[in-house]
Amino acid sequence: MPYRGAVGLSVAWRLLAVVTGLVAVLAASAAAQPSRGPAAPPDPLIAAIRSPEPAFTEALAALKELPRLRSLLVSWRGSLVLERYYGGATAARPANVKSAAKSVMSALVGIAIDRGLLPGVRQPIGGYFPDLLARDADRAKRAITIEDLLTMRSGLEPTSNRNYGAWVQSGNWVRYVLTRKLLAPPGTEMDYSTGNTHLLSAIVTRVAQTSTWQFADRQLARPLGFSLARWPQDPQGIYFGGNDMLMTPRQMVAFGELYLRRGMAGTQRVLSDDWVRTSIVPRSTSYWSGQSYGYGWWIRPVGGYESYHAWGFGGQFIFVVPALDLVVVTTSSPTVSDDRRTHRRTVDDIVDRLIVPAVAAAHGAPPAP
Repeated sequence: MPYRGAVGLSVAWRLLAVVTGLVAVLAASAAAQPSRGPAAPPDPLIAAIRSPEPAFTEALAALKELPRLRSLLVSWRGSLVLERYYGGATAARPANVKSAAKSVMSALVGIAIDRGLLPGVRQPIGGYFPDLLARDADRAKRAITIEDLLTMRSGLEPTSNRNYGAWVQSGNWVRYVLTRKLLAPPGTEMDYSTGNTHLLSAIVTRVAQTSTWQFADRQLARPLGFSLARWPQDPQGIYFGGNDMLMTPRQMVAFGELYLRRGMAGTQRVLSDDWVRTSIVPRSTSYWSGQSYGYGWWIRPVGGYESYHAWGFGGQFIFVVPALDLVVVTTSSPTVSDDRRTHRRTVDDIVDRLIVPAVAAAHGAPPAP
């Protein structure tokens, strides 16, 4: 036993010597390395979010009181700095974005124009529906342009609101829209109607010689890095233009980022810069919301900064604030209930008063005018 103990002690001392030598070598090597200087300061907004008093504390507390809310995502400088899900929603579960799909439909029209499939927004629609607009009495309707549909100035009696149910229960949605009365000369007065954007879906289907879903998936979604889920079709198989589209909140962020980056997805151009710029020029004003409208986008200041947004029934939003390099997405329950308008206004208010100012403060942006 004494003999074995002596051997063990000897081995232990040798191991200690080896370890000590290695430590000395590593220390010398580290000392020989050039100094890298102090670590770069953390991103101020990300640091604020991770601190004991996060930048969005007040906003998150207010949002937790909204039972209809399903998600809130904040993308700043191309990075998600905040992502929250509520009511069983998850990052992987598509949301019904409702009329926020009108902004997507506008993008598809822009892509069709960029690809030479459509000659431009001034193109009259009569040639795309020769059988449905063949009568002399339809002459004024044949003169409706692509731009009139994009800006909700077709003049046709709307199919939204009280007329929505009869429209979607009809046997031919396109025919139903085109047989509505002209309440105003095309290109003059705004009257919000999903029938307008459904006509755009029918036109895209015709000129692309494929379904709106396939066109959207190949030309828009895939360059943005995702596959677009199928959404409802009309009795003739035309994908619903401007409603009931399915997207995950992160896909909505990617779509907002596309416009923030002036049509670029990384190094790939998806939309022309000209289309993005012209889409967000105010061209009409809604009599019921008082907000300006471009090519499928609502336009008004948010948090005091120039902004435009996609807006869907019940609280589906994609806010784009170029001056802050910011995209904010919310999704909510799309069901009809008495509290839906209050919910939508509250979400809008929280983004306006709490989220955008918090980003602006961290951004070091000048005070909003």
